[in-house]
This record gives sequence, structure tokens and C-alpha cells, in this order.
Amino acid sequence: MDAVDTTMEKLRAQCLSRGASGIQGVARRWDRDGSGTLDLEEFLRALRPPMSQAREAVVAAAFAKLDRSGDGVVTVDDLRGVYSGRTHPKVRSGEWTEEQVLRHFLDNFDSSEKDGQVTLAEFQDYYSGVSASMDTDEEFVAMMTSAWRL
Repeated sequence: MDAVDTTMEKLRAQCLSRGASGIQGVARRWDRDGSGTLDLEEFLRALRPPMSQAREAVVAAAFAKLDRSGDGVVTVDDLRGVYSGRTHPKVRSGEWTEEQVLRHFLDNFDSSEKDGQVTLAEFQDYYSGVSASMDTDEEFVAMMTSAWRL
């Protein structure tokens, strides 16, 4: 039995043992947006395994590289100190400004609010999804190290 089968079997057993009211309680706890329903993204997020210490450490290192001001929040101003959007095709064509490119990039890591500020928790949440698709710590750490030039 693989990890997915094991997880699904545990979930099935928990649902059966809790009954309808217990299942509703679990759904409310996993309902991150408070909509009263559990969408697929919320369900999958709840099933993600926790990241190992090695993975958490490399995610924190990438975040620290972006957080130029050191205030625990990454903004477009922080990104300007690390990356340039000048060569992005939409900037070169005049369709977007460099600020728009950086904001679009930042929005990848931002929560559903898209407030232009990414916290370490939001950054970790994004990478916990990526982490769930990678089998080994070594593979994840190598990807992060390469992607963020750590």
C-alpha cells in the first residue's frame, strides 16, 4: 500500500468513526476561507504532509533572501533589491511596467487576499504544496537552492 492509499484509508476510517457531525467539524476546521464549504484546494492543503526541518530551513533561507528589509514581509520593494523585471516580455512590449511584473511574481506566493505582502507563513504554505510533490529532502533542497541561487 503506497502513501496515498494509506492516507486515504486513514481518512476513510476517521470519517466513519466520527459520523456526520464529526465530518462537519473537520470540514469547518479545514475551511480556510470561511465559506462554509470545503473546496478541493482546502481539502488537498489539509492532506499535505508537514515539511521536514531540512525543507523548512531552505524555504526560510529563500524567504530571507527576498526579505531585503528584514521586517518579515516581502514586498515589491524587497523584490527590486533582488530581481529585475526589465527583461520580462510584457515589460519589453510596453504592456506592463516593471512594478506590475514584480507584483505578479509576488502574487504567486501571496494568500488569497493578494495584499502585496508575503509573510513567511504564506511563503511556507506555497512551498508546502511544492514539497508534497517531491519525494526526497535532497531533491527539494536541490530545487530550492538552484531556483533561489542559495
